[in-house]
Amino acid sequence: MVDEWVRVLRDSDVGAVVALSLRAWEPVFASFERQLGRRLFARLYPDWRAQQEESVRQALADNETWVSAEGDRVTGFVNVIFSVGDASAEIYMIAVDPAFQRRGIASALTGHALSEMRRRGITLATVATGGDPGHAPARRTYEKAGFTSFPQVLYSRVLAPDEP
Repeated sequence: MVDEWVRVLRDSDVGAVVALSLRAWEPVFASFERQLGRRLFARLYPDWRAQQEESVRQALADNETWVSAEGDRVTGFVNVIFSVGDASAEIYMIAVDPAFQRRGIASALTGHALSEMRRRGITLATVATGGDPGHAPARRTYEKAGFTSFPQVLYSRVLAPDEP
């Protein structure tokens, strides 16, 4: 891995985090469209970039976030929801800039989040991800970090007024 380091998100990082998340998740949304078909994808994600940008900005505002960086360039981020009352936490969002992927950054960010959870007395860590091909790298990262998967299936369909 190149010389990455992890630090707390700064206000000045938000634009870079949003931009890298959109680049990182573009293949995921392309995978969603292949899996769902154009019609259902368009119904669920009419403007996935705007929806995702809003979701990332909200997560950064609501939850604790750490970034990896190489020099002044943010290379990835991990966003965590802490539920101290039940000693649990969720890795809510994680992404690595495509230009920096396959260097162990996602594993380093995951490891940092887990270390922070342990430091705070958290005894249950969770993370959710997709089962589609676009999420295969994420699944590998979580499995390598020791997470146990629990398969779940979500079904969706577009309803037209004249259909049964």
